[in-house]
Amino acid sequence: MDFELNDDQRAIVEAIEALLGAHAGAARAIELAPKGEYDAPLDAALAEAGFADIALGDGSGFLEAALLVEAVARAGGVVAIGAQALVAPGTAGRRLEGPIALTTPGHKGPVRFGAQARTLLVGGVGEARVVSLEPGDGEPLVSNFGYPIGRVRVPPEQRGEWLGPGSGDRMLAWWRLAIAAETVGSMRAALDVTGDYVKKRRQFGRAIGSFQAVQHRLAECAVLVEGSRWLLYEAAARGAPAEAAATAAAHASAAAGRVFVETHQFTGAMGFTREHDLHVWSMRLQALRLELDGVAGHRRALARARWVREP
Repeated sequence: MDFELNDDQRAIVEAIEALLGAHAGAARAIELAPKGEYDAPLDAALAEAGFADIALGDGSGFLEAALLVEAVARAGGVVAIGAQALVAPGTAGRRLEGPIALTTPGHKGPVRFGAQARTLLVGGVGEARVVSLEPGDGEPLVSNFGYPIGRVRVPPEQRGEWLGPGSGDRMLAWWRLAIAAETVGSMRAALDVTGDYVKKRRQFGRAIGSFQAVQHRLAECAVLVEGSRWLLYEAAARGAPAEAAATAAAHASAAAGRVFVETHQFTGAMGFTREHDLHVWSMRLQALRLELDGVAGHRRALARARWVREP
């Protein structure tokens, strides 16, 4: 694959980043966090600019959608962009009313954006279905994960639109791709703010970022993030085949564990105490690492895609 974005893709990324510079950022995420609010103005701005349907647009596709999801995550956007820009068009082939929450059959735990969602995508082995949610179907929960979290009362199977054979597996692949995209964006931001911190934090008469041991560990994190980023782009460019999507999600989720530990170590664990913007992204990494059974779940999916053949 080509490891350079073309002119159109660079222009798209620049336009996205300009919009996010005006509507998102750590301060905005911190403002919304205490009440677990959803950033409806950012959602509306993305839709008005045409980015909500970027995967289905002329001259763009799922790679551009992955770039969008990564950029929104890197900017700390509090919107269900992964579900909206990747999972919905990849699974249903069309735009679905947002916010969108994702779940699997039988899941009774909390989900991201569960209280705000207007559409629920339910997918697993077999068929996926699209359910329009009604007031009262979602219950907000208190969370430190950096996302609005809620518990959705999944409607009975009689409600909703079934998307046909194989759609459940297809949804899982796109969901894994969305997890990878949001994880990559969050990891890049976490490393950015940590890099800025270690340049300023002084100990023993010098910036701690000048110590070789610190540089080595941050460099290892950067390598993991860069590998995650290109696995994401490859899977998106290929249309999220099961093996590629699972590979991207597994690598990104494993890398997120390392990035979480190292960034908190170098900032003195301030990501936990909210003294530093790090928590905006680092705590999201923990939420993303729980979805679809985390690293182990992605690796099982990878093994099935690579070695299991249906009779």
